[in-house]
Formats: sequence, C-alpha cells, structure tokens
Amino acid sequence: MNPILLVIILIPVIEIYLFIKIGSQIGAIYTISLIFLTAIIGVYYAKYEGLNTIRSAFSQISSNEPPTYEIISGAAIALGAVMLIIPGFATDLFGFMIIFPITRGLLLSKFTKKFKKTHKEKNNFIEGEFEDIDDRDER
Repeated sequence: MNPILLVIILIPVIEIYLFIKIGSQIGAIYTISLIFLTAIIGVYYAKYEGLNTIRSAFSQISSNEPPTYEIISGAAIALGAVMLIIPGFATDLFGFMIIFPITRGLLLSKFTKKFKKTHKEKNNFIEGEFEDIDDRDER
C-alpha cells in the first residue's frame, strides 16, 4: 500500500479516536476549547520561532556561512504551524515537537548532516602581480 495513502487514512482515524477518548474524559466543550487553544498558542509560538530562525539565517549569511540548518528549520516550522492549525491532538503533538527548538534539532539532525558540506580551510585565492595603469600614462 502506498505510504502517503496510508498516512491520509490513519491520521483522521487516530484523531477521531483521540477526540472520543479525551472528550469522554473532560467533556465536549473543554475538548473543543483545548483544540482552539493549542492552535492559537502554537501558531503564535511558530511565528516567534520563525522570526528567530530568520534572524539566525541573517547572522549566518553575514558571517559568510550557508544557512543550511536555518532553511530546513524554517520549512519545518511552517510544517509544524500547519499541523497545529489542523484540529486534532496527535497533529498538535507533532506540531509542537517540530516547533520547539530542542526537539526540532533532534528531529532534523539527520537531514542537516546530509545537506551540510564540511569545508576545510582552503586558500581560495590566486597569486599574481598587478600594475596600476593610470589613464594619463596610456596616452
């Protein structure tokens, strides 16, 4: 079976199961309130972490380093924000795991190692001599 199709089928099933279990424990109104609360808090925190990632990327660029981790982290934060907007407890859990820097670092460590190039200290220059020619000297 196609893994994407399996995910599309399993995520709603898991979410419905969790809605029923949590709703029976705390009540329907509290369950719905909790869904909205996690979406609002999560999107606000995703915005905060996204701005921190942009600042970090600019500092990497200014120090002449490629912002590899920041690019991947920004995409992950966007995915986490989308997961937090989708109503459900399982997607909220994964969304928060992606947004928090500690767990995001653990989840993305495999991806960043693949894209980061270890560059050794190289002397990337060409030696040569030059002569400053003034326009007046040529005439």
